[in-house]
Amino acid sequence: MRRTVPALVAGLFAFGAVVAYGQAPAKASDLKWGPAPAAFPSGAQMAVVSGDPGKAGPFTIQLSMPDGYKIKPHSHPTDENVTVMKGTFLVGMGDTWDVAKTKPLAAGASGAVPANAAHFAQAKGKTVVQVESTGPFAMTYVHPSDDPRGASH
Repeated sequence: MRRTVPALVAGLFAFGAVVAYGQAPAKASDLKWGPAPAAFPSGAQMAVVSGDPGKAGPFTIQLSMPDGYKIKPHSHPTDENVTVMKGTFLVGMGDTWDVAKTKPLAAGASGAVPANAAHFAQAKGKTVVQVESTGPFAMTYVHPSDDPRGASH
């Protein structure tokens, strides 16, 4: 069930994001899935919907995560627009992991995270999100020990 815009706006402002409307979500069956890049903890799958996340310019990807999958506090140098395609995406703002401070975004919800804003997330049930941003993609973990790429990134 799609949330109403006022309810979505209220929920997103609670963690410092704003509503965003972007490219229509792609159908997962039309995408080529593979392991997510090393910047993400193992277990996630990613598909490129449009553009090239490794180059300058706009891109859209989908990220599929198993139940309980966690992305520790991190930031990106560009704005991100996120649409939940399936499942529930628990999103929190700040530089300390605290699942109690997350807000659940159900399938159909969308929002934006501003550039350089520390945030974290967890999948509740199998979850798929679509992310629109500008490349080249970069991800900086608040705590280097949380970075799955290790000290060599």
